[in-house]
Amino acid sequence: MTQHLQQAQPCEIITDALRLAEVVALISRETEVAVDLEMDSLHHYQEKVCLIQISTRTESWLIDPLALKDLSPLAAPFGDPGILTVMHGSDYDIRSMHRDFGIEVSNLFDTMIASRILGITEFGLAALLKARFGIELNKKYQKADWSKRPLSPEMCAYATADTSDLLQLYDQLRAELVEKDRLSWLEEECRLVCQARVNEKEGPLFLSCKGAGKLKGRSLAILEELLQLRDQQAREQDRPAFKVISAETLLEIAENRHRSANELNSIKGMTPGQIQRYGDRIMAAVAVALAMPEEELPRFPRQLRDEPSDGTKERIKCLKSWRQEKSRKLGLEPGVIAPNWLLEGVADANPVDIAALDNMPGMREWQKKLYGQELLTELAAV
Repeated sequence: MTQHLQQAQPCEIITDALRLAEVVALISRETEVAVDLEMDSLHHYQEKVCLIQISTRTESWLIDPLALKDLSPLAAPFGDPGILTVMHGSDYDIRSMHRDFGIEVSNLFDTMIASRILGITEFGLAALLKARFGIELNKKYQKADWSKRPLSPEMCAYATADTSDLLQLYDQLRAELVEKDRLSWLEEECRLVCQARVNEKEGPLFLSCKGAGKLKGRSLAILEELLQLRDQQAREQDRPAFKVISAETLLEIAENRHRSANELNSIKGMTPGQIQRYGDRIMAAVAVALAMPEEELPRFPRQLRDEPSDGTKERIKCLKSWRQEKSRKLGLEPGVIAPNWLLEGVADANPVDIAALDNMPGMREWQKKLYGQELLTELAAV
């Protein structure tokens, strides 16, 4: 197994404000830093950032948000356009840093996005480090509870490994993007990721439940009561909702409208412990929904979309065929060239000139420059 490119050494855990200020002063003199986060979403009701890993080309630190009351000093280097923040799969980390600490990143290089733009199909960090440097990442603590203290030396080593070699990976990927004249693509995508924010969920819980869209009326009402019950239990137990009862189990109860605790025994995935603990409350929740007046039953909101015209269908087919050939020539996944929703939007709008593409929601500048005229030519031929 190849050793990490940085010198192997114990990584310092930053737990006091004075030392944090010293580390911030150090990284503020850098031109690029590697950053990653660890969270506890698999273990607690309210997810939070539990660790921030930062590496320069010679040193690494673990910032402990659970010990530090104020992480605002980090806002300056992360928000400095003169310091590049290198991350891998940064979208949710960017959202989480802003949610928990109000910290924004202004200059980002995401190595996962870079890999996809280069046509690399195995773009996970472990796969990239193994392919590029022969480094084997230990993923033992991928699902660990990072809110627990003290952190073991093994957990610290695991966390540090996610950033200690990221700048060397950045060097290679950036050079390859420059060689292929795709660096501007990456920069535009990263500017958009920097704007990502956590959206507070509003409305009924069933709106965030996969599979709820197939339910109607009273079954949907039952599902909402069950989801509310689960959410309350998860909050009281400080556990993720899916660890209380799975959504699939609640969907089955709602679909079949089980009326007695005995019927719960027939549900796949429902354990005897869950029936003993929640059975009576589940039945009470079902009874509430069954007694609900017809006019109060919920409806799943559906976007009213007109059936695509024959002309639009033909244009979509044409554009997908064009995309397949374009992705083959560039060695990129079709979804990187243009996701389906973008092609469908273009086909529906049927633009006739480049100016019309400027009003196309979600279309990037690099996409317009790369193939905007080709799209117009393809559409004109349909």
